[in-house]
Amino acid sequence: MTIKPDSWIEHMALEHGMIEPFIAEQMKQGLVSFGLSSYGYDVTAADEFKIFTNVNAVVIDPKAFDANSFIEGTLQSDGKSRYIVAPPNSFVLARTIEYMRIPRNVVGLMTVKSTYARCGIVSPPTVLEPEWEGHITIEISNTTPLPARVYANEGIAQVLFFQADEFCRVSYADRKGKYQGQTGITLPKVKPK
Repeated sequence: MTIKPDSWIEHMALEHGMIEPFIAEQMKQGLVSFGLSSYGYDVTAADEFKIFTNVNAVVIDPKAFDANSFIEGTLQSDGKSRYIVAPPNSFVLARTIEYMRIPRNVVGLMTVKSTYARCGIVSPPTVLEPEWEGHITIEISNTTPLPARVYANEGIAQVLFFQADEFCRVSYADRKGKYQGQTGITLPKVKPK
């Protein structure tokens, strides 16, 4: 497997729709950066957020997830940027503006941007499987004891692309993965029997 450079990412985005919309340069003046980087692509958070809450005292069950565990995030503005506030020691769900289409012989690995990580705001690594497509739903954890801003329409995570020497026998699309084609923020789900 080899990690793919900016030239390959740009070609795949523009000629094959791998990333839509696509920004061919790093946008960073006064922003949490986003767009094409040397060996990855920094995706942006849409202005749609769900904030975890324990108000309804539900039990978290990934096999039977209760949507009442979240409330809609209310965007705030400081005159320059729009953001939500992640509660202390909690998390929010966001989604990317970008719609991704991963090629059959590629695996994407999404990881947190260091700007957020240095503030104690982290996201677990997420694997984008061969032939998966959709908006990426991102968990953003505020590990600090203080409220934290998470910015809309700015960088939120970086995706690295690894190309295999061979095509996989069964892709995410072939097995009809449960998150295939997701749009918006998608909550956890298990396929019924």
